[in-house]
Amino acid sequence: MATPTASPSSLAASDGAAQREFHKASKKSITQAVENAVNNLIESVDSHKSEDGKVYSAQDKVNFAKDLKDFTGVFNAFLKQRGQVIDWNLIKPPPKGMIVPYAELPTVPDAEKGSYLDKLVVLKLNGGLGTTMGCVGPKSAIEVHSKYTFLDLTVQQIEYLNKKHNANVPLVLMNSFNTHKMTQKILRKYQNHKLQIETFNQSRYPRIFRETLLPLPDDINGTLEDWYPPGHGDVFPALINSGLLDKFLAEGKEYIFISNVDNLGATVDVNILKHMVETNNEFIMEVTDKTRADIKGGTLIDYEGKPKLLEIAQVPENKVDEFKSIKKFKIFNTNNLWIRLDAIKRLIDSKVLEDMDIIQNQKSVNGASVIQLERAAGAAMQYFQQAQGVNVPRSRFLPVKSCSDLFVVQSNLYSLSNGSLVMNPARQFTTVPFVKLGEHFNKVDQYKKRFKGIPDMLELDHLTVSGDVTFGAGVALAGTVIIVANHGSRIDIPDGAVLENKVVSGNLRILDH
Repeated sequence: MATPTASPSSLAASDGAAQREFHKASKKSITQAVENAVNNLIESVDSHKSEDGKVYSAQDKVNFAKDLKDFTGVFNAFLKQRGQVIDWNLIKPPPKGMIVPYAELPTVPDAEKGSYLDKLVVLKLNGGLGTTMGCVGPKSAIEVHSKYTFLDLTVQQIEYLNKKHNANVPLVLMNSFNTHKMTQKILRKYQNHKLQIETFNQSRYPRIFRETLLPLPDDINGTLEDWYPPGHGDVFPALINSGLLDKFLAEGKEYIFISNVDNLGATVDVNILKHMVETNNEFIMEVTDKTRADIKGGTLIDYEGKPKLLEIAQVPENKVDEFKSIKKFKIFNTNNLWIRLDAIKRLIDSKVLEDMDIIQNQKSVNGASVIQLERAAGAAMQYFQQAQGVNVPRSRFLPVKSCSDLFVVQSNLYSLSNGSLVMNPARQFTTVPFVKLGEHFNKVDQYKKRFKGIPDMLELDHLTVSGDVTFGAGVALAGTVIIVANHGSRIDIPDGAVLENKVVSGNLRILDH
């Protein structure tokens, strides 16, 4: 009797089922291993002391366990989403009505602004360090204009609003374990200011090994590199855990304006707030027109009928160039977000936000390949009942990520008005010049030493500086200026020099006689 043979289709089905069972078993094993590791981390609190030699308190253990419980939820979401790829065919441009031009919003009369402001809380994301610009401590402590820091300007803005409109808008800072202690010290200088300032810490998650997916640290202390603040998407659970969200709701607050502390354009705009109130929106994302400098920024799309934030990390490799195209994806997320407080509470309580998209941020720690699991705050948009984008002027997106950005905001392109940077009316164009300073200008200390004074930039379109270059006092730059000092050479731009549409290269030094 002939031995029966399986058909190719049944073999394929059997093989597929076997693969699914294998992945299911592997996922279960990984989940169990991570759960065990997390439990060991929590128990390590009892047998370890803090860096300053103190015994951890019962509350320390509760807070640590809460962070790790949240991490476990994020990790499980990561396993669930792992291997899933966004369906490029389902991506559509935002339809009419999903994004509203800012110019169409009605202007709120001054007499009405106070009633809207009393509903508002302002939250600044303050978890980042100034290390990329060569500074120690929170980035918000860097001086950006007229000797004022990011934090100084924020305090001035809100104090002015409250005083002018007889309102009570509180300022909230979401710190990280990297910035908390220093920020608390800095805040002492505002003790005599008439402004309610609250702080809370975002979570502290363990990095995981790329191969095993197990946490790096063995105990609560570990090393500083073992831990990370898990992105600004953590603002929602962290705000709830802090008790501040319930506190603000009890005080009658209804809306929160969230933005990056280093975005100098992210000021309170009552026109947007009024639009939000009148349209019953639960979530508004400020977007602005994309330029070549913003091609990697997350964009707002229509995905299966809902607004969705699409980040470059979610884009398939063969679609990255298309994502960067300004023709198809015309706007990007400024990370200026307006959200109803009660809607945040509803979505956290119902655990809906646990399904937010996870971004894998790959790093190297002491030669080991590791992963940080992060979420973007804007990714929560799709879960709110009514959400909309507002296409705002470019002036509302003025981030300082480098010394090149710092150079622009410290120039005569801007003046200060009650803590806000205002474009100089003498500038003929509403856009800012494109500035690229070389590696000799990367750190703030280096940058300061290379300028006797910040040049006049009112007529500047484009500036590129490379190599060992210094600038004298009273220099003016206009049009396109390119300055390249050859390797081993130095260029000193003399006092009072006027460079318009010029290329300066080679070696130029003017010495005292």
